[in-house]
Amino acid sequence: MRKIYQAITLSLFIICLFPPSLTNAKTFNAESFTLDNGLQVVVIPNHRAPVITHMVWYKVGAADEKQGLSGMAHYFEHLMFKGTDKLAPGEFSRIVKNLGGNDNAFTGQDYTAYFQSISVQHLEKLMRMEADRMVNLKPPKEGFMSEKKVVLEERRQRTENDPRGLFSEQMQSALYVNHPYGTPVIGWLNEIKNYEWEDVKEFYDTWYAPNNAIVIISGDVTAEQIKPMAESIYGVVKPKTIMARKRPEVPPAIGDTTMTLKHPQIHQPAFQKIYLVPSSAQNKQDSLALQVLQEVMSGGATTRLYKNLVVDQKKAVSASLSYRSGALDYASLWVSGTPAQGIKLEELENLIEAEIINVIENGVTENEVKDAIQRLEDQAVFARDSLSGPAMIFGQALTTGSTIDAVENWSEDIATVTPAKVQDAAKKYLSKSEPWIRVPITGYLRPIDKPAIEAKAGAAQ
Repeated sequence: MRKIYQAITLSLFIICLFPPSLTNAKTFNAESFTLDNGLQVVVIPNHRAPVITHMVWYKVGAADEKQGLSGMAHYFEHLMFKGTDKLAPGEFSRIVKNLGGNDNAFTGQDYTAYFQSISVQHLEKLMRMEADRMVNLKPPKEGFMSEKKVVLEERRQRTENDPRGLFSEQMQSALYVNHPYGTPVIGWLNEIKNYEWEDVKEFYDTWYAPNNAIVIISGDVTAEQIKPMAESIYGVVKPKTIMARKRPEVPPAIGDTTMTLKHPQIHQPAFQKIYLVPSSAQNKQDSLALQVLQEVMSGGATTRLYKNLVVDQKKAVSASLSYRSGALDYASLWVSGTPAQGIKLEELENLIEAEIINVIENGVTENEVKDAIQRLEDQAVFARDSLSGPAMIFGQALTTGSTIDAVENWSEDIATVTPAKVQDAAKKYLSKSEPWIRVPITGYLRPIDKPAIEAKAGAAQ
């Protein structure tokens, strides 16, 4: 029913938390105000059509769950559609659909968000329904039980029955030792089964409040129009005392960790490695350099990994470097590749490692950095021109420690990235000899040999 949201679309992911500006003017011209009850409201004007995207972001995600209740944030996202005193279960979405709009929700490690896209004339109706379920959620007992079954089935289909997804989940758990990011957003199967209504109610009472939320409206409106409406609808909701989000640190580790999965559903071998690196919230300058590094290494058909390994050497059918910076705490950087026919995984791993060492030792060129920044800005224009794109960018940024000014003025920051800064970031975070906090996790996905499968089948018979 409701999908887990673990990553934003490609264009939003590439620009991470801070979209670009092509001039010194603000990119989105976003306006913001805060109600007396602590609710922050952000308005992003876009008058191309009489429609809006309305989002409510809560500053709570999978990383804020109590130990033993993994997946609670995502599970509760489901329950938010199960009714209040004013709305029957499922009625929220039916009303939105009958008004010609669409709605959905998603959960991440640091946030949970609910959104609707609809004609601007129905905005007040949406705001009243969201304000209602912010504090008056009352799902029936059968709704609580049925959604547990839905989430369990979602876990089985999306993770348990997907060897690649299951393997990536296990690699992240090995990387984020002693930190909640090592727990999957959907939760562990055995813990989902044990939810009780008292656990759910406590989660709702602890985190869902106006002073722990951000309302973002993108579309054919202005802050002047929205403010009195927000004050009369959201402003009457009482605030709560919200606990600080304190999370443990990942401890140092110097031992190599290599994981291997052989599975009959894997038809093509693959290599992947995950590095622990800082997020934008932890180290803004290094994060900017890592964003450019990603684009230099894996930003298209002419960038280093694809051109050198796939096109020129023909040793791989795919090779990539992906940096995920949007987090309140640590971030991750993934390196992955699929070898060409006749090439062993270990050989491809060494080739990709050689490309990284080349950056560490010899750096990148001025033209590579210039082109990378230009591509990032070009890709970000697509997000700026949409309704939902800017709302997603601001929501993720503001729930993970950033500010409106940082979002608006991203271009000035990215322009400060130099080849030397890119090389320094590569040395600091991707060096084999001097890892940052802990060594990366290496993973091999391998198909099971056909003779082995046939022998197993014969033994079973």
